Order: sequence, then C-alpha cells, then structure tokens
Amino acid sequence: MSENAAAAAAEQAGAREARGPGAQPAVTLALDGPLRSRLDALRELVGLSRTRLDSKTLAEAGKVLDEAASRRRLSGRHTVVAIAGATGSGKSQLFNALAGVTISETGVRRPTTASPIACSWSDGAGTLIDRLGIPGRLRRRPVQSPEAEAQLQGLVLVDLPDHDSAAVQHREQVDRILTLVDAVIWVVDPEKYADAMLHERYLRPMAGHAEVMFVVLNQVDRLPGEAAELVLDDLRRLLDEDGVALGEYGEPGAAVLALSALTGEGVGELREVLGQFVAERQAPARRIAADVDAAASRLRPVYTTGRRAGLSEEARDEFAARLADAVGATAAGEAAERAWLRNANRACGTPWLRLWRWYNDRREPPTGRMRLRPPADEEATARQRVEQAVRTVADRASAGLPVPWAQAVREAAVRGAHGLPEALDELAARAGLPPGKPPRPGWWPVAVLAQASMTILQIIGGLWLVGQIVGFMAPNLGVPVLLMVAGIVGGPVVEWSCRMAARGPARRYGQDAERRLREAAAGCGRARVLDPLAAELLRYREVREQYGKVVGVG
Repeated sequence: MSENAAAAAAEQAGAREARGPGAQPAVTLALDGPLRSRLDALRELVGLSRTRLDSKTLAEAGKVLDEAASRRRLSGRHTVVAIAGATGSGKSQLFNALAGVTISETGVRRPTTASPIACSWSDGAGTLIDRLGIPGRLRRRPVQSPEAEAQLQGLVLVDLPDHDSAAVQHREQVDRILTLVDAVIWVVDPEKYADAMLHERYLRPMAGHAEVMFVVLNQVDRLPGEAAELVLDDLRRLLDEDGVALGEYGEPGAAVLALSALTGEGVGELREVLGQFVAERQAPARRIAADVDAAASRLRPVYTTGRRAGLSEEARDEFAARLADAVGATAAGEAAERAWLRNANRACGTPWLRLWRWYNDRREPPTGRMRLRPPADEEATARQRVEQAVRTVADRASAGLPVPWAQAVREAAVRGAHGLPEALDELAARAGLPPGKPPRPGWWPVAVLAQASMTILQIIGGLWLVGQIVGFMAPNLGVPVLLMVAGIVGGPVVEWSCRMAARGPARRYGQDAERRLREAAAGCGRARVLDPLAAELLRYREVREQYGKVVGVG
C-alpha cells in the first residue's frame, strides 16, 4: 500500500469513527474513592462559598467540576493525549511517526497545523473527540498494524496547532484543548527548548500536572556528539526551575525523552512508554486530580491564612465588660448599695434624726434609685463605648481570617450593632433596681424597738426632771439624768451598730444589682453581636473543613 493510499484509508476510518456505526459501547470513567470524595468536597465548598465569594473567584473551581463530570460520563477505556509544541519543533512529524502514516501536514510553511487533528487507535472514542470539538473530517485512524494496535490500544492522539502561532485563533484552540485532554506531550527542539513563552505560559502553570506530561526533545539528529545529552540536561534543569516533577527512577512525574521524528531514533521508546501509560488507564483520573489540586491552590488565599482564627473566651468576656461599663453597671451597683444603706439608716435611726430626714424628704422625695436616663454628654459617651466594643470584638473575631470571611464577620458585627445602644438603655431600665425603695433589713423591728426604748428613756428622764423643777416630785437628779443620758447615748449607738450590720447586706444588694445589669448587657450583646459572629465563624470552619478535604488534609 502506498503512503497516499494509507493516508486515504486512515481518513476513511476516522470518518467512520466520527459517525460511530458499529462502534463498541464506551465504558464510562470510574474514579477511586478518595478522588470522588475530593470532588464532592469541592462541590460542597463552592456551594457554601457562593454567598461570600464572587463568582469570578469560584469560576475555575466550577469549571473543574463541570469538566470532571463531563469526562466521567465518557469512555474510561481511552486516553486522550495532545501533542503540543512551538513552530518548527517537529510535533506534526512526531504525530505522523507515531501513527505510522502521514496524517498531519508538515513542511516549511508556518504555521502548518491550522486545526487540531485526532487519531484514534481503537473504536468507541467518538464522544471524547466530540468533546474536543474536532469535526469528523479531521479524525483519522493509524496505519493498520496488529503490533501498533496492541501497543497503543485505547490511545487518542491529537495534533494541536502551534502554541506560538501568529494566528490568535490557533493559540485559543491550543489553550482550550489543553484543558480537556487527559495528557500532553510537549515537543521542543534544540533551538527553542528554553523559550520563555513555553515555560512561563504553559509549563510553569501546569507544573502540578507533571504526572500526565511528557517532554520530548526532538531533532536530536541535528546535535553532534554529546551535545544531545547536554541539551537534555539543561532542559531538565529548566523543568526543575519550573517546578515540574521529573518522573525519573520510577518516581511520579513528567517523562523526559530525546528522539528524532525524522530519522525514527527514540520514537520506539516513546511509543513503548506511551503504550504503558495508556494501558494503565490512570491518566484521566490523574488529570482530574491535578485540576483539583490547581483549583485548590488558587483558592488557598480565600480559605486559609496559616493563622489561628476564632473568638476567644477572653475576647467575649472583654466585650461583655465593655457593654457593662457602657450601661453603667458598676455605678448602678454602687447606687444600689447606697440606696440600701440609706434605707437601713432610715429604718434604725433615732426618732429625731428620722424626723429631720422626713422633713427633707417632704421637700425632695428620694427614690432610692439612680436616674434612668443619663445626660446627653454621658449618653454620647456610652454610645461611643458600645461602638468601640463592637469594633474591637469584630477585629478580634476577624483576625486570622482570609479577606472575604473577615469582611463577612465585620459586616455581621455592624448589622448586629445597629440599635444596640438603644437596646442597652432599655434593658438598663428593666434590669436595674426594682421599683420603689430597696427592701428594709430583717432586723428592722428589733432596731425600731431598741430606738423606741432609748426614746422612752429620754422622755421619762425629761418628764422626771420637769416634775422636779415644778415641785411635783421630790428632788433626785441622779436617776432622771441617768435615764436621759442612757437614751441620748444609746440611740446613736444603736444607729451606729445597725449601720455596721448593714454594710454586708448592702454590699451584696449592690453586687446583685450590678450582676443583673452585667448579665442583661452581656445577653443583649451576645444575641445581637456575638451570636452572628459565631455563625459566621462556624460557616468559615465548615468551608475550611471542606477545603481541607479538597486538598486531601483532614
């Protein structure tokens, strides 16, 4: 069979593959458990993040999920490998050498390959080629050879346009198809193997895909003596700088080979390595895993900062203390203590002192309570304290969070703080002192009886002296004077004793009033600010956990 006849037969076979009659039903791609779990985690991560991250940030992850789902529905028996290279690298020659027949046009005209051409070594790959957007007229079959069919069974080889083509549409086709194939063979030549465009635009960004990459140094027949080994070593050095792991000594990574598509030197080794690679049927799963790794790497700044995040108990307690200060909890407790002492003093004071206090109360009745609403300047100061407390707790809660989640935490704090000063004023009125005067001490009847006794002694002594003065009673100054002195001295002593006894209960009463107000302020702050912050932090922990599953870390 002549070369032209072989090419025609290959084209007819490719057309039959495009139409698909008699094609063997494809077995869909099966992924292992860990990779499925990572894809599920990525899908969950995207869903949880839609309300916090913009669609542009999540676009790549969504594309990875879509392409993975699309590839899983297609044949798992085939491996799609693209041959990519620069103008003049000889990739079309290599494509023809692997196919055993001239399929892709070669020559001095640049660019030669204007459209991608697919060559399939077995039936059932039609849907995979459809996914690449390659029409039936550009689908081929290799030369019929039992040895080649057995060695490359399941291979779908795609010859791409030049990635450095002057035609923009050619470069766009290369970029599009490279995201869809299972593996890629990069063909470089001795003159342009260090081309910056190749390394910066393709190899470096695709460093994580090393396990599904081959790097082939073509045209080694042009290098004399040991020059081929020197160029190959320098190529390996450049790939190492790009971060591309090299699959040497049985390690996973990119295979680096030297050959000449023109003379056939090294082509057999590439065919053998490629056949073993295809026979493993692991390339599609490795490609999907590498895509997930790349998406996770780009999403890392929005999900993790390497710092501890969260709201400590110390920050919560400090926030509650700031709110308590804003509503004057300490001052309220002191006022309650003073009111209790004042009421106790009234209950057990001398009748003459009580009469004087009664007269003053008639002029300005005391309530035994602090004023419910502070002056305007104090109210403004309290509002500023509340706002400062909210800002501080929001800053502490957002510390260590990636920017989008820190912003969400601050926004939650701002929403919760709306109306917080007014709510604190209202609860201060409800949770402050009970209406009316503080309760009297339990020993008040005893104090009253003691003070009444002292008053009676004074009255008896005074009447006795008056009776002696008017001559109604016999003169005897000792007893009445003693009674009056006992009553006059005993009354203040009883009052002082009661005051000492009242200090402890008064302090407890004030502390109880302060505690109630602090608890009420803390509850208000917790419901309005801390709980929304905790909800945002919980959401972040959920997405952080999902992100850990995506990257394969518990």
